[in-house]
Amino acid sequence: MSQQELKGKRIAFLVTDGFEQVELTQPWEAIQAAGAEVVLVSPKEKQVQGMNHDEKGETFSVDQMVQSSSAAEFDGLVLPGGVANPDALRVCTASVSFVRDFFAQHKPVAAICHGPWTLIEADVVRGRTVTSWPSLKTDLVNAGANWVDEECVCDEGLVTSRNPDDLPAFCAKAIEEFAEGKHAAQTV
Repeated sequence: MSQQELKGKRIAFLVTDGFEQVELTQPWEAIQAAGAEVVLVSPKEKQVQGMNHDEKGETFSVDQMVQSSSAAEFDGLVLPGGVANPDALRVCTASVSFVRDFFAQHKPVAAICHGPWTLIEADVVRGRTVTSWPSLKTDLVNAGANWVDEECVCDEGLVTSRNPDDLPAFCAKAIEEFAEGKHAAQTV
C-alpha cells in the first residue's frame, strides 16, 4: 500500500458516545497512513467517549459537528460500531441524512460491527450484500439486504465487516474503495 494512495482525499468518521474504540482508531490510523485527511464528525460537541467492549476507553476531540457538515466535503465515510454509538446515530436526523448523502453522491462508505444500523435507518441497504455483527442479521435482512457471514464484504463501494477481528481486511478494503472513488451503483 502506497503511503500516498489517498493523498488529497478527506474521509469522515461519524461517531457519537459509545463507539468501539479500536473500530475508530485502527481504520483512522490506516487511512491516515495511506495519505488521507481524516475528520471526526459527530452530533455531539467537543468530545466523544470510546469504549473497549463494556469498559470506558479514551475520549476523542470532535473536528466537525454533523449538523454543519456535508457529504460533499468528503470523499468517503467510515462508520465504526459499538452498540450505543450506531443506536444513537440512527435516531439523529442530521446523522442519517449525512450518511444517506454519501450514497446519493455515489461515494464509498465503510461500516463495521453494529455500524450498519445507521445504514438501515438511512434506507441504503436494500438489494445490497453486507455483513455485520451477527445480531444485526435480521434487521439487515428486513431492510432488504442480503446478509452474509464473511470477514469483509464489498458491494459497489459499500464495505462491511463483522467485528474487530476483521479490522485488517476492513481497513485494506476501505482504503482500496476510497482510492477508487465514486461508484455508479453506490446509491440510494
